[in-house]
Amino acid sequence: MTPVDEFTEIRALAARVARDVYGPLADQMDLDRTPVSREQRKRLGDLGFLGIAHPERFGGSEAPLAQALAVIEEFGMVCRPAAFQIFEANTGPAQVITHLATEEQRERWLPDIISGERTMAVAISEPDAGSAATDMRTSAKLTEDGYIINGTKRWISNGGEADQYLVYCRLNDEPGAQGIGAIVVDRGTPGFTFGAGERLMGFRGIPSADLYFDNVQVPASDVVVPAGDFGKLFGVFSIERLGNTSMSIAIGQAALDKTLKYVEQREQFGKPLVEFQSVQVILADMVLLVEAARLLRDRAAAGVRSGELPNSLHVSLAKCTANEMAKRVTDLAMQLHGGNGYTEEYGIERLHRDSHGWAIAGGTPTIQRMRIVSEMLGRRFDQRA
Repeated sequence: MTPVDEFTEIRALAARVARDVYGPLADQMDLDRTPVSREQRKRLGDLGFLGIAHPERFGGSEAPLAQALAVIEEFGMVCRPAAFQIFEANTGPAQVITHLATEEQRERWLPDIISGERTMAVAISEPDAGSAATDMRTSAKLTEDGYIINGTKRWISNGGEADQYLVYCRLNDEPGAQGIGAIVVDRGTPGFTFGAGERLMGFRGIPSADLYFDNVQVPASDVVVPAGDFGKLFGVFSIERLGNTSMSIAIGQAALDKTLKYVEQREQFGKPLVEFQSVQVILADMVLLVEAARLLRDRAAAGVRSGELPNSLHVSLAKCTANEMAKRVTDLAMQLHGGNGYTEEYGIERLHRDSHGWAIAGGTPTIQRMRIVSEMLGRRFDQRA
């Protein structure tokens, strides 16, 4: 089977499973704020969706990153809590394990993530360190028995739900990025607790909670990235930003699809809405925005295979464009749906709520714009100066 055939086949399978299995659950997940169950997650693993972009020797498919992004997109149009599981496994913290962990650590953690047996979340942000990630204060002090972690993490997607956490923290007293590394902490480790679940505007069905570390002891063998390699961590983070980009594209495409169907059926002044020139102009703008974002995403992902990293400038361009697109397209969809767009019945308001969440996660459009200029000029800008 050629790579093109494989891509078409896995995308078609993803669309079918998303629509038939997880689509009927999406409304209730949003209403009740309930995440995908362990059984539902393992089903994704059984179908091979959680290991698309990971090495074969750990149970993955070792396929191009574009395949994983296509699957995320198909699920994201229908059921974002399910899409999030695929996102986390293929483009989230597990990619740090694939790229930067030791072989022993990969053997210990990746097979369970790929099968859906366990999940891993990433913990970067803190109450006083969001976009300025290097301001983080959570520390891991080396002792004779390993590391002792103290601190707080905030805005942690899958917080309280995931089995393991890739915790970015200070491993020594060096200032700025020089002291930052990453260590894996298991849920249930003494002293490791969670705050109450956040009640977010969107992202319902994707849990979020603070993490608290009170003298949490972990073995030195669970350090994935030593102090001073913060740049490597954020290099791999470019893959997560492409996953985020795909979620925004999925939201925009879903809003466009719903709107195209609606304007052909809904009549005003004796004819379908689509017959009005003003409506056609808005629809054309929506198509232009969605397609432009997808093309930028596809360029950033083109040719990237397991173990490789995408061009960081291309990623920033794609993420910024897709995040802004999703907010704009869902807003236009709401306008064309009129009062119906403001109800839960048509699903547009949910898409709009979720579009804002993905624009905040993984680096806001403002941060991406700063990265774009920095990468274009090959310069670093000190925002504290």
